[in-house]
Order: sequence, then C-alpha cells, then structure tokens
Amino acid sequence: MKINKHVGSLMFCFACGFIFFPEFGLCQTAFIKSGNEKKVTESALSGYTNEKVKTVNETKNKKQPNVILVMTDDQGYGDICANGSPYLKTPNLDQLYKESTRLTNFHSDPSCSPTRAALMTGQYSARSGVWHTTGGRYMLDQTKITMADVFKINGYKTGIFGKWHLGENYPFRPQDRGFEESVVFVGGGVGASSDYWGNDYFDDTYFHNGKPQKYKGYCDKVWFDEAISFIRINKQQPFFCYLPTNIPHAPLRVNKKYSDPYRTTYNISERLADYYGMIAEFDEELGRLMKEIRQLGLEENTILVFMSDNGPCPWFGGVKINNDGFLEEGYSAGMRGGKIWGYDNAHRVPCFVRWPGGGVKQGKDLNDLTAHFDLLPTFIDACGLENPVQEKFDGVSLLPILTTEKVKGPDRTIIVQNQRVDFAVKYKEYQVLTDRWRLVNSYKKELEDMEEFNNGKTETQAPPLFMKEDQYELYDILADPGQRNNMAGQFPEIVKELNHYYEDWWDSVSKNFDQYNNIIIGSAKANPTLLDGQSAHEKGNLRVWAIEVERDGKYKIEIARWPKEANKRISENRMGKTVFTFSKASLQVGNVWNEMQVNDANKVATFYVDLKAGKTRLQAFFSTDSVKQKLNAEYVYVERIGSADSKKLKTYHSASPDELLK
Repeated sequence: MKINKHVGSLMFCFACGFIFFPEFGLCQTAFIKSGNEKKVTESALSGYTNEKVKTVNETKNKKQPNVILVMTDDQGYGDICANGSPYLKTPNLDQLYKESTRLTNFHSDPSCSPTRAALMTGQYSARSGVWHTTGGRYMLDQTKITMADVFKINGYKTGIFGKWHLGENYPFRPQDRGFEESVVFVGGGVGASSDYWGNDYFDDTYFHNGKPQKYKGYCDKVWFDEAISFIRINKQQPFFCYLPTNIPHAPLRVNKKYSDPYRTTYNISERLADYYGMIAEFDEELGRLMKEIRQLGLEENTILVFMSDNGPCPWFGGVKINNDGFLEEGYSAGMRGGKIWGYDNAHRVPCFVRWPGGGVKQGKDLNDLTAHFDLLPTFIDACGLENPVQEKFDGVSLLPILTTEKVKGPDRTIIVQNQRVDFAVKYKEYQVLTDRWRLVNSYKKELEDMEEFNNGKTETQAPPLFMKEDQYELYDILADPGQRNNMAGQFPEIVKELNHYYEDWWDSVSKNFDQYNNIIIGSAKANPTLLDGQSAHEKGNLRVWAIEVERDGKYKIEIARWPKEANKRISENRMGKTVFTFSKASLQVGNVWNEMQVNDANKVATFYVDLKAGKTRLQAFFSTDSVKQKLNAEYVYVERIGSADSKKLKTYHSASPDELLK
C-alpha cells in the first residue's frame, strides 16, 4: 500500500486524515477495568463509597465550584519545561504545575476525536461510535449524555471555545450536546475542508452558536478571549468552561515572535521551532486566563484542569521518530512513539488538577493509572452533581486520591486502541495497560517509513506504508519506561492474561459497531444543513453519507466541489484554473437516482427530490464524458422546502449504506 503525502501541492496528514494546502495553511480533505467489566467497575467504585458520600454532602453545603477544562491538541507529555523539556520556556504551565496535583500516569486515546468522545461521556470512545477522526466515525452517538449535558442539567452555565471535532451536523454539534455558548471552528483543524473557507489561524471566521462570525486575531487568542468573556458574564453562578484549543496541531502557524527564539537559540528544525512557538503562545494565553480567574476572585473555588488530547504528531508536529518509534528530534520525556504510534508517547499525556478550596494538594505527583474518562465522574463527585447518566461509566472518580493522602486508587487495567478505519477490526492495534505492564499488539498496523519522511522526500518520492506483522510486545513499564526490552517471550502467561482482558473489553464495547451515527436532515433545528466530505463514509473511491430524514418533504439538494463562500466553479482548482470539464452531476438518495447536465460555469448542481422520513444513504458526484472520470462532491447543501408529492413518496424507499460499504 502506497499513499503520497503530497498531491500536486497538497499535503496529507496520516494522523488526522486531512489534506493541507501549504500555500494557505488550509486543510481539505480506549480503556477497561478488568476482564469482567461489571464486576471490576463496581469493585473500583466500592473503595470510594464512603468518601464519595461525604464529599457530595459537604459540597452541597457550600457554593458549587466552577470547572475550567483546558486541553491542547497534539502536545506531548514532555513539551512543558516543568516536565523536563530542554527547549521550551513555559512559565505559566510551570506555575500551574507547582499549584496542582499532577497525574503522571494519565492516558488518553491516541488521536483527537476518540479522546474527546471519552472525555465527554466518561466511557470508552468506541461505545459512542468514535474510533476515527474523519469518514463519519468521529460523530458522537446522539443518545449519549455528555459532560456539558450533566453540568447544564445541574444548573451550570456551559461554554466551549475552540475545537469540538465530534460532529458538525445536527444532532452532533456542541449546541446540540449541552453547550449553551459555543465558539468553535469546524472539523479537526483550522482550515480543514469542513471549516469555513479561507481560515488560516489569523482573522478567521468561526461558528458562534452555529452561525459564522468573523473574529480578529490569532485563533488561540480568540478562544481565550471568548472563554474569559464567558467567565466574566457568569462569574456569579457556577459555570463549566471547556477550552479545547487547536494549538499546537498542524499546520504549524504562529507569529514569528514566538517561534524565532527557538529558531535562533537551538539547533532544531523549522518544524520544531514553529511547534515550540505555538506552545509558547498558548502558555502566554494560559497565563492571561489564570490571572483573570485570580482577579475575579474565582481561583479558590474553581477546578482548573489542563491536559493534552494525545501525544505529539511524528509527521507534522513535536517529535521526529525512526521506524521503531524511537526519538530522533524533539523531547519525549524518555517515551517511545508518538500520536497513533502504539507506545506510551501516543497516549500518556500531561494532566494537572488545581482546586485550592477543594483540598487538592499542590505540588503533588500521583502515579496511579488514570485516564481521560475519569474526569466526568470526578467532576460529578467534586461538584456534588446529580448524575443523569443511565449507563455505567468506564471511568471512576479521582477525587479521593486527589484530596486524601492515604487513599490509593484501585488496581486497574486499561485498553487503548487505534482503529482509524470505517468498520472496526478486532485485534487491530491495541495496548493493554496496568500499573506494571504494557502489552502492545501491532496487528494490521500501518507504519510509515519515518526515516525517509524525516529526510524530506518530495511528493514524487513519498515513502510507502507497510503493514506490521501480527506480534505481541510486552514491557515492564516500571523498569523500562522507554519500552526497549520486549519481555513477551519471558512472560507468556502475562501476555495471555492481558489479552483475555482485551477479549472481554471488545465484547463489551463492540455491541453497536454495525451502526452509523446518522446525520439528520430536514429538522427545524438545522435547516438547511451542509454535508461535507469529512462526514461521509468511504470505500475506495466510493463516498456515502449515512443520513436520517426527519420529516417527509420536498428537499432542495445542491452539490458542489467547493463551499459556497469560496464562490468557485465546479471545474476549477483552488487557484482558479479550469482543470476539469464536467458534463454530468449525479445524486442518489435512497432508491432515487437523479442526473443533470452541467458545464464549466456551474458552481453547484441543484436537485429537487421527495423524501420519506427514515434512515437512508446519499451519494453525489460529478463525471466527465471524455475520460469517464468521476469526482465525488465535497459539499452537499440540503434544505427541506415544503411538503412532498404523495405520489412520488409511494415509489421511494430507503437504502442502507451497508449495501455499498460492506
């Protein structure tokens, strides 16, 4: 299997599934308690029962704390001065480090959307149908109650500022999932094909409560500006402020005043200098937030959590590694791997927790095995919230170990997986974590020739991908934190035991893997709606949207290769040059096929179809006569415009995506 990372002047990111436009900086495009999930979940909680009851009662007798959750994007554990970086200057992160309890054995998923799903639900990301960052597998199951829902139900004001990346369509948008105030970009990266056309980190258009709005300044500053405004407005009542910045995710764009000091001081690549500059800019904004909290008198009774969503990206981010995952440039705190790379530097991330008025100790390290899905049950516990979630959490409250010196968390086993396919594959790329052991299974792992990539191959020399054979690696993480000494042959019984945990975990989380998180069209809550290429499922060159028609009706459907705000013709490339001569546009919804003639001057092809309520599939593409070439539509605008023709509805029936994708 070979994939070019550069197509013309496009650049493909393996970790995120996005295509970046270098000229413009644009882009187009899990865990368990033990073998017996129910038994171990109850066991893990039972040790906390008395402490929890006491904490909830005490919390309800005083003002509920505010919660601010700050999360960076692709920042490594080692990319903080206080965590040992020999390059970075991060005075504000260092100050927060001193004032916090640090969870030093804290784990996430190895990529963006899965971490966010687990964070929002307190469960393994796979339970929400999220195991990728694109292709329709990043949208959070609409039946799940989110962290924002929990806070909102309990009377908190809720806001998100930055990167959501759990769905851009109803019912997956942040305003559909408990956030009363939202300022976000769309998709997995600023300038992604899902995002507003022309965004490049500076003076961009973002979505304020679902509506596009122009903002002035650098993207990260906008997120902090809006978060601080939200905090000021709601300072007299409890609030939950979620600040998931896109810094330092690629493309690595930042004012040179932040990156030049690293460029001139250290013998490092341009890429690393820009990456460190982005973290330096973030650190400055974090300091501004911390100062604001203090000046508003909120510091004592505000839970401030800082974390990263996964490890540093080895393609376009903070580390360069070789084909075995060992560090060549950057700083990894001695860990092996990087984002989606199967070792600790993929999923072990920094996590600082500060709550001066809540008994959380300052300057304390906790090495208990913990994870992102522990934060929701921890917040419920700490804030004394009523829990509306009917399903069991995979996470547990960390409040007892955060506030009590003598309490140690229960022994745990946690699973991390990296699927990044449309239909999840059992045994594909997983790690089993305990306090002592790391079992790494690399079955069906796609590895890039990192050494060739690091040498700067051009688009015509892009290094190939190759499949790693099915094999087990076992590491004693206490004695070998760099994961260099594979002990699978010495401890086959441990390998067998940890694989048994994985088997039980898979049976537990995979019950709904055959389902789709359907985008709803025709709802009064989102009409019209835009379907973009990132939200579609793909098989080879086939692109299919899984949709649900909420109401019978007549629908206007416009298909295009570019978003409307780009004002571009279907025949042109991003530079305005005509590169295709399309003669026909095609649309299928359910069993209804529609075709129309198009020409070089068309910007969209417009269809009118009568649809019946229910789940179905949609396809849209353009084709040429001369070479019989088909090109998928990148943007599909859908609007319910009236009642359906009853005669046409009698001949319509739905169609399953499975018929094309499986």
